[in-house]
Amino acid sequence: MFYEIKITLMYLDPPVWRTVLVPSNTNLRKFHRIIQRAMGWTESHLYMYEIGRERYGDPDPEWGPDIMDSRKMTLDKVFTDGRKSFTYEYDMGDGWRHEIKLLRAVDSEAGAKQRVIAGARACPPEDVGGPPGYINLLVTLSDPESEDYEEMVEWLGGEFDPNEFDLAAADEVVRKVR
Repeated sequence: MFYEIKITLMYLDPPVWRTVLVPSNTNLRKFHRIIQRAMGWTESHLYMYEIGRERYGDPDPEWGPDIMDSRKMTLDKVFTDGRKSFTYEYDMGDGWRHEIKLLRAVDSEAGAKQRVIAGARACPPEDVGGPPGYINLLVTLSDPESEDYEEMVEWLGGEFDPNEFDLAAADEVVRKVR
């Protein structure tokens, strides 16, 4: 059994989103890695899931006892009792919150792997400052006469198209997640 799940980066309009197919028994740690690859993040920061009143992440003394081990919870256990969505946060400093929404359960073929099947828009760059910083980046890039334009382009390492999304590339990297 696979789940078709939509991952939407919150607080951005137009939204940045991906739809993935993942085995229903995927643990939350592996799902974190799938999200990272599908969205275009680099797995450079801490992450946390909020599922009801429970929080999951990687075991870390900084978290304390309130954060449960994400390797010990699977999607099929999360999506029980009518639950259809939960929240995933990446990079607590920037505050990239994602809505994780179950669209449907689908039968799978033997040997099937996780996939990206749809999506829209480029993932914001790492360390841009969360949604407010990303909006500022987009405003700056829309005006080549802006005093910060050249600095932003240099920081980005070149041009950035916020509307670009390469489904084949995203799918390729997600399929390789172990």
